[in-house]
Amino acid sequence: MRLTPREEEVMKILWRLNKAFVKEIRAELLDEKPHYNTLSTIVRNLEEKNYVAHEAFGNTHRYYPLVSKNAYRKKFINSTIMDYYDHSYKSLVSFFAKEEKISVAELKEIIDQIEKNK
Repeated sequence: MRLTPREEEVMKILWRLNKAFVKEIRAELLDEKPHYNTLSTIVRNLEEKNYVAHEAFGNTHRYYPLVSKNAYRKKFINSTIMDYYDHSYKSLVSFFAKEEKISVAELKEIIDQIEKNK
């Protein structure tokens, strides 16, 4: 399940901190900070989606990620390639080349890496 932009932002913070209380997550947010209760709802939604879990300390909870950044990235990239690039990694790389977001030197590095992995 794809996360909302705000949920992804919270996950990025949890991946960086490993464990955090809602107030610590809120302190890390760079743009407008949602109300504590709103942020708490976002974190609980992430828990319902099985992206995070918590440890209880009395009435407060410290949250930690259940899904690694790498696992989420892999899922996100794969679904993006399926949805927008017709299941083709070549189309994805071609897109970046046409947009001049990747250099010839970087493409050569990728080719070298592929050849080493064979």
